[in-house]
Amino acid sequence: MHVSKPLSVILLTFLSVPAFAQQQPGLHFIENWDLNEDGVVTVEEARERRGDIFTTFDADEDDVLTAEEYVMFDEAREADMKENGYAVMGGQGQGKGQGKGQGQGKGQGQGKRSGMGEHGAAMAMTRQNADLDGDGRVTRAEFLSGVDLWFPTQDRNGDGVLTQDDFGRR
Repeated sequence: MHVSKPLSVILLTFLSVPAFAQQQPGLHFIENWDLNEDGVVTVEEARERRGDIFTTFDADEDDVLTAEEYVMFDEAREADMKENGYAVMGGQGQGKGQGKGQGQGKGQGQGKRSGMGEHGAAMAMTRQNADLDGDGRVTRAEFLSGVDLWFPTQDRNGDGVLTQDDFGRR
């Protein structure tokens, strides 16, 4: 696949986390997702940014990310995270499942990990997190509605916006 300049710029803008930002959790996210540069990211700004990302990877412009299109997106996201010193984590969480059965039930959790600190936005966009109906395709509507699932988990103080205070160790 030929990566056009706009795609390269979008990947760097949305997904990279330079080393200096690692000491200031959330700084890079705020700088790149805060569209009006007021120091906070609103739900609307997050939804617009995700829409831009979706458009970038919807190669056939049919408002659906197929498995093939998602492979390209996942590879680009993972390569960028590795390049910037972050371990790539799958979308499956380390859920603490509720034991099912008599006696000493062993947890069977498969918790979805939506809000994950510094790379919550990137990880919430993985196919397993974005494919809300599980049909193997991610529609624009699904991709954008993922903001409504991820955003509140990242908004630690529940004030309806994301700031640097919403990132870092919990």
